[in-house]
Amino acid sequence: MDLSVIIPTHRRAEKLAACVASLAGQELDGSFEVLVGVDGPEDPPGLTQRAAIAAWAGDARLHIEQCEQQGQAAVRNRLLGLARGTTLVFLNDDMVPAPGLLGAHLAAQRACESSGRSALVVGDSPWVVHQPDRLFDRLVRETSMVFFYDRMNQARDDRDRDWGFRHAWLLNLSAPAALVREVGGFKVFPSTYGYEDDELAYRLNQRFGTRVLYRPEAVAQHDHRMQPAEYLAREYRLGYSAWGFANTAPACAQAMFARDVTSDGEIEYAQQFVERERPAAERLETSFAGLADLPADCVSGRDQSRLVDLIYQQHLLLKRWHWRKGLLDAAIS
Repeated sequence: MDLSVIIPTHRRAEKLAACVASLAGQELDGSFEVLVGVDGPEDPPGLTQRAAIAAWAGDARLHIEQCEQQGQAAVRNRLLGLARGTTLVFLNDDMVPAPGLLGAHLAAQRACESSGRSALVVGDSPWVVHQPDRLFDRLVRETSMVFFYDRMNQARDDRDRDWGFRHAWLLNLSAPAALVREVGGFKVFPSTYGYEDDELAYRLNQRFGTRVLYRPEAVAQHDHRMQPAEYLAREYRLGYSAWGFANTAPACAQAMFARDVTSDGEIEYAQQFVERERPAAERLETSFAGLADLPADCVSGRDQSRLVDLIYQQHLLLKRWHWRKGLLDAAIS
């Protein structure tokens, strides 16, 4: 088996069906399978399995594994134990793969194998544009609010650039199966949201010198319309998870944050920051939510890129406030 696609899912049967349907028509110079891990019970039972089977029209193997609810890292480990491919492609359940996605990943991995230098290959994941398009959606697409594709696409012609472990996002990524197994798969942190992709990439680099390469021809659209409140909740969850991550994988966390986020000094600073900046954060949160009420083209003209970046810069205090609030809550819980 040349390639195994690994997809964890949790109560998003419709999104998963679109992902699976797009995979069914993939053309590949080799064989592939699709492994779906259902994270926890559903209402009604079996909804995701029925949706995936109904959407599947391919000749490749589709396997659906029912798991106890334990988070994406544990589900991916469960599927890793079942995968038969020499190359793994990790996708989120809300991805819509372009026709050549799997072929691009397999070609990239074969090229790395021929060169004798292993790599995690990150594909392009443009956000699906929903209507009416909003200024908030545009900020998510065009800045580093969630991912760093804006920076990566500016340097997309630098094919040999190692982007480092912070860029190894599992929404659209391939890896050599043997190396992932050799380092023991994914670590499961006390709070099961975030950092398992970065930590795996860090260990692979430490053990094998594995790089993180960007291949924009490996395209899967990201069908996830984020809301301002959801975005801030995500920052809080990342801050909360950082406590368990740093205690479980201190070397990676030190490399990630360039400091020990579990130290007494860091927690004292977080407490002071959260209290000092609370009034400003509350004011910013109101105006930040209003970005979802403005049309995307309300910023236009010759200097529109600069204006979008200015709006992005203005929200950073709010982003950091929620992250530190999460870290502080985890530390004192």
